[in-house]
Amino acid sequence: MMVALQEASASLVLFLAAFLPPPQHAQDPAMLHYIYQRFQVLEQGLEKCAQTTRAYIQDFQEFSKNISIMLGRCQTHTSEYKSAVENLALRVERAQQEIDYLQYLREADFCIESEEKTLAEKLLQEEAEEKKIRTLLNTSCDNMLMAIKSLKIVKKTVDPDGSWMKDAGSNSAKVYLLAGSRNNTVWEFANLRAFMEDSIKPGPRKLILPLSWQGSGQVVYQSFLFFHNQGTSNEIIKYNLQKKTVEDRMLLPGGAGRAPIYQHSLSTYIDLAVDEHGLWAIHSGPGIQGHLVLTKIEPDTLGVEHSWDTPCRSQDAEASFLLCGVLYVVYSSGGQGPHRITCVYDPLGTVREEHLPNLFFPRRPRSHSMIHYNPRDKQLYAWNEGNQIIYKLQTKKKLPLE
Repeated sequence: MMVALQEASASLVLFLAAFLPPPQHAQDPAMLHYIYQRFQVLEQGLEKCAQTTRAYIQDFQEFSKNISIMLGRCQTHTSEYKSAVENLALRVERAQQEIDYLQYLREADFCIESEEKTLAEKLLQEEAEEKKIRTLLNTSCDNMLMAIKSLKIVKKTVDPDGSWMKDAGSNSAKVYLLAGSRNNTVWEFANLRAFMEDSIKPGPRKLILPLSWQGSGQVVYQSFLFFHNQGTSNEIIKYNLQKKTVEDRMLLPGGAGRAPIYQHSLSTYIDLAVDEHGLWAIHSGPGIQGHLVLTKIEPDTLGVEHSWDTPCRSQDAEASFLLCGVLYVVYSSGGQGPHRITCVYDPLGTVREEHLPNLFFPRRPRSHSMIHYNPRDKQLYAWNEGNQIIYKLQTKKKLPLE
């Protein structure tokens, strides 16, 4: 710093010397005296500045020393604080372990109480569900199938697949023919005799639907045709046969229509049925792995009333029908026969397979593409290799509900 001041003084002297008068005026004593006085004042100022700078330097060195001492003390205190914090963390961890243990004991007691409460709630739900099902299926129908008595071939057509039926919800004598597994033409006959004999006049009424059906699971119920809409996986159409208009439609839930429900009737993805309890749908469902799902449908609103996962498999199955709320599934080996009912499902649990005799159909060379029960005349309407067939049934009273 001092060296810098000296260099500055020398530079200033040289600078001022540049303004000295020329030599011819150098003999002016007053001027020289004035200049020397100014030099003395300048030197005094520079000396004072140097002293102040040295004082500042000394103060700064003292300040640096004090800061170093204080930093050392802070480092010592930091170590002490760190040790105290680590000790406190260890104590907190131990306390947390004790709290966790107490919480475990409390939760164990709570879990026992919760499990007991859950079990009680589950029992109440099952009781309410059983009551709901009994209310839903509470009718005067208490018959169970005992035998297929006889077979009558009513008519023969060229179509190997199709469905035919009467209105299962009215006393109408009309007969409906739906030929093929994908079509939109419905033939309406005045009665069974007109259906059997083509020569009877007037001929059948031809109805062209605005949509085509899929499979052979159609039903006529209370003057409405219900069918699976072709090109959709799970849409059911409600068609007014009198007005010739689509009255309503619904989507069956739970993965319905994603796979054929019968191994020997691969065109049918949703099979609709009618019995004494009303309208039903038999279909597949997610996670059921080849088992049939039974769904009860409210025909007026097309709302789902209830669904059941059944133990009946689709493998080797060809058709099914409902009678008094019980599902009967028809099976055959390779589709060649014999055709027999080997799976029965009753949502109420009153009818089991062990309660039934061996239920065989009269031998047919091929599998059925549809078998539907009509609760009005207590007969089965079937389609087998283009033959329209009626099966007479023998029934008996169900076992009483426990």
